[in-house]
Amino acid sequence: MPHISKKKVSFGTSQHLRKYLASHARATDIPLQYIDLKNFKERVALYDKKGKDTLWETCIYAPSDVEHIHNDLIHIYALLKVGGDVEVMKHLFIERIDNCLYGNTAPFRVRVVNKLNDNFDYFYVKNADASRIYGLELEHLLSPNRIHYLVSGNTLIEEHIAGIPGDDFVRNYFDKENFNPIRLSKEFVKFNERCLIILLGDMHSSNFVIQITPDFEETNYRIRSIDFDQQAYEGRKNIYLPQFYKQNKAYIELVQKHISLESIRQYQREERAVMVSRMRSSKKVIFDLLKAMSHDDIAPAENINNLKQELAAHYQSDRFLKARSMGDIVRCSLLHLLRTNKRS
Repeated sequence: MPHISKKKVSFGTSQHLRKYLASHARATDIPLQYIDLKNFKERVALYDKKGKDTLWETCIYAPSDVEHIHNDLIHIYALLKVGGDVEVMKHLFIERIDNCLYGNTAPFRVRVVNKLNDNFDYFYVKNADASRIYGLELEHLLSPNRIHYLVSGNTLIEEHIAGIPGDDFVRNYFDKENFNPIRLSKEFVKFNERCLIILLGDMHSSNFVIQITPDFEETNYRIRSIDFDQQAYEGRKNIYLPQFYKQNKAYIELVQKHISLESIRQYQREERAVMVSRMRSSKKVIFDLLKAMSHDDIAPAENINNLKQELAAHYQSDRFLKARSMGDIVRCSLLHLLRTNKRS
């Protein structure tokens, strides 16, 4: 089973990455930065409906600061959701600002409420870690999922990805009457394949969510990552395969029980073919992203050297051995995908 022994180092946004973000409408100016939210007076533990500590704390700010902080956050939410049109945001207010005690980026989670119907949404304010930004962008370009985020200086603004946490899903949904184990197993196989190709690590059940879509006859599932901190950082191949995490044991057993080896290979081929199609439709953007990523220092040299050797052996391709950075390794992975799926 893969084991991540050390907390990942955070990497700032390089000149190459900032250029990419500006060129592809990801960079913006915002009225409030991550560091501004750290000026709280105190924090109070946040508990869920069952009285369990969530490991988030609600921040309390000085009365003189609250109005402008809330107004600035509404403005940022408008930038994230509707391109900055604050006119449609007049009925919204900030109910709560929470701070995470255990995340690598020590994020703030902002709860936005519609005062007309009490509906609510969240978004996150984080330190702009380059690894995470590359992960978000690769997910946006090469997965079935669209990702909305913005970067301003050293601040990263992220939308909330709704869904049922993978560990909660095992406890509360596996036994439900309308649960479809075959469709979820198929989705896990595809998710596993995608993570290896784009080198997204640490995908255990606490770091992804399950989205359920009722169909007219059956139920469909989508597995979505909610944590991109371990994008192309670790030096072992198995870190990038969700099938090797003990926290995912229930999902692995589901696949083993309901999906044959022949079907697994079929689903892997399907996912690779769809990814090739996405690559071809976004050639220029992916080229620009990989160019920035290849010049970026986002992992220790020992991790790069070990991973390229493991992947060279896995894919039986010496091209990986020429890689000098994690960005180069991701490029090799995607080029290998293209070469082996020429008919897709």
